[in-house]
Amino acid sequence: MRVGPETKFAFRQTWPVLIGYGFLGMAFGLLLQHAGYHAGWAFLVSAVVYAGSMQFVLVGILSSGLGLPAAALMTLTINSRHFFYGLPFLKTFRAMGRRFLYMVFSLTDETYALFCQVQIPAELDRHKVMFRIALFNQIYWVGGSTLGATFGELARFNLKGIDFTMTALFTVILVEQWLSAALSARLSVLLGLACGVASLLVFGPDRFVLPALLLAVGLLVLLRPLLARMRRGGTTS
Repeated sequence: MRVGPETKFAFRQTWPVLIGYGFLGMAFGLLLQHAGYHAGWAFLVSAVVYAGSMQFVLVGILSSGLGLPAAALMTLTINSRHFFYGLPFLKTFRAMGRRFLYMVFSLTDETYALFCQVQIPAELDRHKVMFRIALFNQIYWVGGSTLGATFGELARFNLKGIDFTMTALFTVILVEQWLSAALSARLSVLLGLACGVASLLVFGPDRFVLPALLLAVGLLVLLRPLLARMRRGGTTS
């Protein structure tokens, strides 16, 4: 079977995610298996929920019998950042027709980061590439989770620190984007960082994500004319 150029390009962009999602997905699968749920549950949760860090929290929710309202509030708090991730890509996703709902559903941290930094060649279909990037990333996560749960009983290695894998991957993607970004984009990153630190100090590590995002979006809206002038001026560093 012939593999198209969009598929080849998408795989080359996502292989670092394959490594990260493979290890972290296996960690989730192992955790879920040790909580008493077999590989079928790992496959189903990763395919339907597909929420990364929230899936780890979900294991605790299932084990503790936490009530539905508390679970819903916790999910909203942890995944609120995805509301903001989707805003820059709404027009693009709508233009993708029947794939719109899947693109919204599959927009994880790492997929969003790739969408922001990937330079798609003009001869390739942009929509096909983006769809394949999102699909590959979910396949990696589902595969890793299912594999971890399947072989959970056979695992005899220390998983301490493995959850840092995705943080490291996201940091590498951020650094690459920073090095190729214009000054206006770098200022936006610094502004977001400042909002995150300020919210962390005020609200604490368990509640800072949503306030930080709201503050950052509000400031970026206010500073939009200035950032637009900087982009038009072509100022770089």
